[in-house]
Order: sequence, then structure tokens, then C-alpha cells
Amino acid sequence: MEEEPKSRKIIHVDMDAFYASVEQLDNPELRGKPVAVGGGSERGVVSAASYEARKYGVRSAMAGGLARRLCPELIFVKTHFDRYREISAQIRQIFYEYTDLVEPLSLDEAYLDVSDNKKGNPSASLIAKEIRAKIKEKTGLNASAGISVNKFIAKIASDINKPNGQKTIGPEDVIPFLEALDIRKFYGVGKVTAEKMYQIGIFTGNDLKTKSLEFLEEKFGKSGKHYYNVVRGIHNSPVKPDRIRKSLGAERTFNENISSEVFMLERLENIAEEIERRLKKSNVAGKTVTLKIKYSDFTLKTRSKTLSYYIRSKEVILETAKELLYQEKMENSVRLLGITLANLNTEDKKERVTDKKEIVVQLKFEF
Repeated sequence: MEEEPKSRKIIHVDMDAFYASVEQLDNPELRGKPVAVGGGSERGVVSAASYEARKYGVRSAMAGGLARRLCPELIFVKTHFDRYREISAQIRQIFYEYTDLVEPLSLDEAYLDVSDNKKGNPSASLIAKEIRAKIKEKTGLNASAGISVNKFIAKIASDINKPNGQKTIGPEDVIPFLEALDIRKFYGVGKVTAEKMYQIGIFTGNDLKTKSLEFLEEKFGKSGKHYYNVVRGIHNSPVKPDRIRKSLGAERTFNENISSEVFMLERLENIAEEIERRLKKSNVAGKTVTLKIKYSDFTLKTRSKTLSYYIRSKEVILETAKELLYQEKMENSVRLLGITLANLNTEDKKERVTDKKEIVVQLKFEF
């Protein structure tokens, strides 16, 4: 079993309804109204929802048609990622005033290790309060924060007093807090895992703690050790300021199901072009191309192909995706297509990038 390291002071900062809040900030007419970013069409997907919209049950990743039925007054706005990135950069500059140990998880959330901070402030709670106040002053947006001894608990804590609040779980409170916590609140326990835990009598952290390591590994495989440790307050992962991107992808949900391979290839070309643009902007390349297909009955299939060389051109990405598309007969009409490039050269940028098409490749299929 892992030994608990020297206690850290970790802050998890999470912006409140970030994309929607930015849209409300930039357009005063939207303030106080239910807003959904993206998902304007019946088949589109909501990227973010304002708190006014969430009261009606509107959530991110929800189909636009369902969101509209839940909230007939819902206002749909287009995404403006350049604007979100601009504000995210301003927020990160505030983080760096306190520590260089900043691990961004996305545009709207990050971990900070303030155990030894630039301000010499021994109180992580006061630092979190200062950071949230500076974010509000500089951007006009609200942020919430969780403060604790490790990343796992800090992330759970940041959700407790949302929006525009913070929660500190001190070292002496960690075990009682985890024992009383609903198992669904444990970060990393999704709907399927929660249902499986319910079936074996695990409803709270205390229930989880009664199970042996052997039992949890038998039921949940490698994740069993993770569950065994975290409920005891053991989570040794440090804040990683040089967090490495592992994959890059894009996908499209169609307004109408498509069954023609010609139409599918047109959509895949657009997706490949978007990935190429993002790869070049990030100056990375990858070896593994994964094609994602969601059928009209919501069945999801993925097919992957790993090359022996790095690529980033639209032509080679599209050619590989096309080969994967033809690998299996279509089972139904298609509502979503996506392409992801993984095995990136982020760890060794010196690896050669090539677009040669005649090199023999290794196939790997995932269903």
C-alpha cells in the first residue's frame, strides 16, 4: 500500500459556467437569462449552460433539442473559443503570481500547489480567496475553489459551494469527510461504476472503506487500488506544471442522420482539416488515428490504426480515417463522426514527422 507523502496545500480553481458566463459578460442582454453555448440545432450538443439554464435541467453534453424542450426560453449562442482562451490566459497569469506549480486541466479549471508560494502566505484558504477576488476584478467572472491536502479531495471540494464559493477540507477533516461522502461524489466514479458499487452495498465512502484491497481489485481491476487509497486520503499525484497532452481530436454531430459514405467522407475531410490546423498550431504530431462512429441508435464504435511514423497532415489523417471507415460495413445510419490523433510526440519533439503513404502500418481495432 502507498504511504501518504508530506501533506501538500492544493487548490483546485474552477470557473463557474465559464463559456456561458463569458457570453453573458460580453452581452449584457443575456445576463440573468437561461443561456446555452452551442447546441442551437435539434441535433447539436450543448457545450455549456448558464446557472439560469441549469435550473431547468439543461447540462453540457446534452442534445440541443432536449435542452430546448426542458427550457423553451433557452437562448442559444455560438461558441467563441478565441475569447475563452483570451480570458483563460488572464486567469492563469493570476495563478502564476502565487506559484509556478500550476496544472491546467482545461480552459476553465486548474490545480495549484501553494505549499511553498511566492507570497509567503501559510493559508491556502486565504490564497484561494485572494485569487477568486482577483479573477473577479480582472475578468468580471466568478470562480469557485476547493482546498485540501491533495488533488483528489480539492477537486471534490471545489464543487461543494458552487457557484462563487470555496470549501476547505483540512488534514484533520479528510477522513470524516470522505467517509460521509456519497460514492457518486468521488471524482472518477461515473454512473456505471456507481451502479456497480450500489449492487455490492457501497453507497458512501465509509462503505467503500470496509472493503479489502483484494475485494476491490477483484471487482474493479486496476481501479480497485485507486478506490482503496483515495477513501483513506491517499492520493500522491503531484501538481504537474508541464502536463502533457496525450491526444487531439474533433467530432461532428449531424442535423440529420447520414447513410451515404460519400457524405461521410466529406464530413471526415472537414474534421481532418480542423485537426491539422490544431496540430500545426500546437506544433505536435501523432501516430494513432481513431475513427469514432455513433449510429442513429446511439451505438458507439471506434476503430484505431497505429502508424510507425508521426503525421499531422490532413491528407494522411483523412486517408487513414477512410481506411478505417471502409474496414467494417455500416450497421445503420450515422449521427456523429469523429477523429482523434493520439500517441503524440509531446514527449520527444525531435521525432521525425512524415507524410509518406507507402510505409507499412500496424493495424489495431477496438470495438
